[in-house]
Amino acid sequence: MNLYFQDESRFGLHTKYGRGLTAKGIQPVCNFQQVFEYTYLFGAFSPVTRDQFLLIMPYCIGETFQIFLNQFSEQNKKKYKIIVLDNGAFHKAKKLEIPDNIVLLFLPPYSPELNPAEKMWHHIKRKFTNKHFTNLKVISLFFTETINLLTPDKIKSICSFEYISLGDF
Repeated sequence: MNLYFQDESRFGLHTKYGRGLTAKGIQPVCNFQQVFEYTYLFGAFSPVTRDQFLLIMPYCIGETFQIFLNQFSEQNKKKYKIIVLDNGAFHKAKKLEIPDNIVLLFLPPYSPELNPAEKMWHHIKRKFTNKHFTNLKVISLFFTETINLLTPDKIKSICSFEYISLGDF
């Protein structure tokens, strides 16, 4: 059995400005583009075993969430997975078929601060800031590089919250 926190986040070609290291009083300079093409990263992270499971999806809808659940179910098929997630409408779609080795637990409405996966997106988006991507394939390569840098210790440090008791889990 394992506990995971799940969420999804949008990434796109529209340049995301953020802080950068410059001389005092000088704003960071980066290439900017205002292109509205997006992809989504679906992820589940375990502060207990430090596991992660991520999928790049073209949309954030019930059908892609079903694909995520099916693929996640196939990883360590014999392990029972408790997934804590928000109340997104597509998470509760009537057509969803929850695999036998997965159970969904929903956080209270409007409480993203309780989901450690949100902190993971903050970590990834910080690396995404001030970057210029020419197309969605380049963003996928960025995901691959960034995800490969997520060590088990990094996952634990980002996803460990005080309210999650990791005692003898």
